[in-house]
Amino acid sequence: MPRGAADHRRYATAVPGPGGSLVVEVVPRSPFRLSRHRWPDGVARTRSGVYERFLHIADAPILIRAWEGPGRAVSIASMPVPPAWLDGRLLGGPVAGREELEVALDCGRRALGVDDDLSEFHARFKRDPLLGPLIRRRPWLRPRRTGQLWDALLCAITAQLIESGEAVRIQRRIVGRWGTSVRVPGSSWPLRDVPSAATIAALAPAELASCGLAPKRAIAMIKAAREVAAGRCDLSTPACNDRLIRISEIGPWTLQCLGINGRGDLDSLPAGDLIYVKLVGHLSGRGRRATTAEVEEFYAPFAPYRGLAGLHTLGGDLVAKLPAAPPLRYHPANPELEAA
Repeated sequence: MPRGAADHRRYATAVPGPGGSLVVEVVPRSPFRLSRHRWPDGVARTRSGVYERFLHIADAPILIRAWEGPGRAVSIASMPVPPAWLDGRLLGGPVAGREELEVALDCGRRALGVDDDLSEFHARFKRDPLLGPLIRRRPWLRPRRTGQLWDALLCAITAQLIESGEAVRIQRRIVGRWGTSVRVPGSSWPLRDVPSAATIAALAPAELASCGLAPKRAIAMIKAAREVAAGRCDLSTPACNDRLIRISEIGPWTLQCLGINGRGDLDSLPAGDLIYVKLVGHLSGRGRRATTAEVEEFYAPFAPYRGLAGLHTLGGDLVAKLPAAPPLRYHPANPELEAA
């Protein structure tokens, strides 16, 4: 089965385009705006109003592009990558056929969130004292997802218990060392693909640790990669959480990040994230950082959209106004220390 095919849906509206590509035009069901922000790990970008992401489906290199057209339409294209564009280290690979291109289109749709229906969320909370003004300011806000589900899990494991800047640096090293890259004509910088689960599964922990990943988390990443590569763990369904949680160093925060940044689960809230414990501690008037349980209690009224509600609160002016607060004696994302 092609990588990413587990959550593949066929779209009859996909039509052939230039260069052997497939193109689909989507009218988002909710307000939409193509992100103009750069992706710090180098796997995607928006250049001259065109979103680009490089990935592999069944080992075939594919470039995804998306752009906003007249009215509310968003066009998404998946195209086989010409060999001349690829990293010189590659000796070649299969050329993407229609099946792989359709899977890539689905990856693009999920990553951009064009199929998200946010109308119920907006209707329920547009008059909420906290969320209402934030929704009116950015009604198009939705999770910024990875191209493939494994990518979200790799990033989540990398980011455990460290600053976001350091996590990005580690991710860039992993992607740069074991991923592949493509140089699109007209661009000064290459696009890179996250190394597949099979690639990570074949590594030794010391190799990942050399990129700055903590040894215990290097072991956890390899174990998770082996589960995914062997087909024992289908990341497209929350049922995979039961298998992943048995791996030491993988806990609720990691799985919540997989939910919102991979599957796009709008109710998945990484409650142990440092920014949430600081924000909720401030908004609830505690005068200290909140615990994970207190964060979950704060966002509980917004179910089944707790993750989306959290994104709105992080995207407003609330975070910028956070005062300094005394730290907890433990990291809130570590349930063992919290219980101690």
